[in-house]
Amino acid sequence: MTTLKIAGVAASQQTRFHWITVWIACFALLISNGMTLTAITAFDSAILADFPEWTRGQLKFRELITLVLAGLLAPVVGILIDKVGVRILMMIGSVILGIAYFAYGYITDLRQIYMVHAVFAVVLVACGLNVAVILVSTWFVKLRGTAIGIVVVGTSLGGALLGPLYGSWLASGMSWQQGFQLAAFIPASLFLLALFLVRNKPSERGLLPYGVEASPTDSQADISSHGLGYWEALKTRSFWAIAIIAMCTFYTLLGLQANLVLHLQDLGFDIQSASAGLAMLFTPALVGKFLFGMLADKIPGRVILYGNLSVMFLGLIGLLFAGAGTVMVVIFIIGLAWGGFYTLLQLTAINSFGLKASGRLLGTITILDAIGGGLGIYLTGKIFDVYGSYQNAFIIYIVLVAIALLLISQVKKQA
Repeated sequence: MTTLKIAGVAASQQTRFHWITVWIACFALLISNGMTLTAITAFDSAILADFPEWTRGQLKFRELITLVLAGLLAPVVGILIDKVGVRILMMIGSVILGIAYFAYGYITDLRQIYMVHAVFAVVLVACGLNVAVILVSTWFVKLRGTAIGIVVVGTSLGGALLGPLYGSWLASGMSWQQGFQLAAFIPASLFLLALFLVRNKPSERGLLPYGVEASPTDSQADISSHGLGYWEALKTRSFWAIAIIAMCTFYTLLGLQANLVLHLQDLGFDIQSASAGLAMLFTPALVGKFLFGMLADKIPGRVILYGNLSVMFLGLIGLLFAGAGTVMVVIFIIGLAWGGFYTLLQLTAINSFGLKASGRLLGTITILDAIGGGLGIYLTGKIFDVYGSYQNAFIIYIVLVAIALLLISQVKKQA
C-alpha cells in the first residue's frame, strides 16, 4: 500500500481535502443528473410545441433509453470503478455531456433525440450516482452518512437550480435549441474540478479516510478492500430487497419529476411557474438528503427509511386529489421524503456490503433502478396519452411505494 505521510500533513489540510472531495462529488451529480434527467424537462413543452405530431409518450421514451442503457452499462463501469477509480471517468463523462448537449440543439426528429439520450447513459454511469457515492465512501468512515447526504443533494440541486434557469431562458424568448447549446458549456467546470482536485483515494494525497485513526501501515487505511465479495452479496436476501426497493421508488420519483412540468401546465401554470415546480420538488429533497444523512449517523437507518417512505406514501395519495391551489404543497412533501430516502438507500447499500465490490454491486442495483426509472418516465407519459390524465399513473406510484415499505424489513447488515 502507498506510504501515508500523515505526519507531514496538517490536520486542517487533511479535513479540507476530505470535504472538497464531497462537494465536487455533489457538483458532479448536479451536472450529470440535472442535465440529463431532471432540469432538461423544462424544455419539454417547447419541444412538443415545435413538433406537434409527437406525443408525450414518444418524447418520454428518450429517458427510458437513457436509464435502461445506463443500467446495462453500470456493472461494466462498476468494474472500471473498482480497478481504475473514478477521476478519469468523471472527466470523460463531462466531455461527452457537453458534446451531447450541443448536438441536442440540432435535432430534427425523434430518432436523433433517442440517439442523444443513448449517449446520456454513458454520462450517467461515468460521472453519476455510483461514482460519486463510491468516491466519498472511500474517503469517509466517520460521518459517512453526512458525507453521502451532501453528495446526493447534487441530484436535487440539478433540478432546483438548472430547471428554473432553463425555464427563465425560454420565458425571455430564447429557443430551446439555443438553450441546449448555451448549456453545453456548463460541464467544462466539472472537467476542470476533476482534473485538478479529485483523487480516487485519500492515500493518493498522503491521507487517511476521515474517521480512521491508524498508523501509516495499518490495513484500515485502505477501507476500499473491506466487505463482501460480489457473488457473496448477490446471494443475500438484503441485496435483492434493496434492488427491488430501488426499482419501485425510482419508477415513482423519476416518473413524477419527468412529467411534473407538463402536469403543472395541465393544471394551468405557465412555463416559468411550471418549471419552478421542479424547484419545489428538488429544494426540499436536497434539504432532506442532507438532514437525514446526518441523522443516519445517530439513528438506525431502517427507522429513517420507514419514516421517509411512509411520508412519501401519504404525499402521493395527496397528489391524486391536489389541484392548482394545493399541488405545490404536496410536491414539497414528496420531495422532502424522497430526499431522505434517497440518501439512506445509498448509505444502506454501502454499509450492508462494504466497499470491496461496491462498484459492481451498485452497478447491478442500478440495472433494476434504471429500468424502473425509465419505465416510470415512459409509462407515465404513455398512460397520459391513453387516458388524458396522470391519475392512473399516480395510483401505480402509490402501490409501488407500499411494496417498498414492506421490503425494508428484509434489509440486514451483511458485512
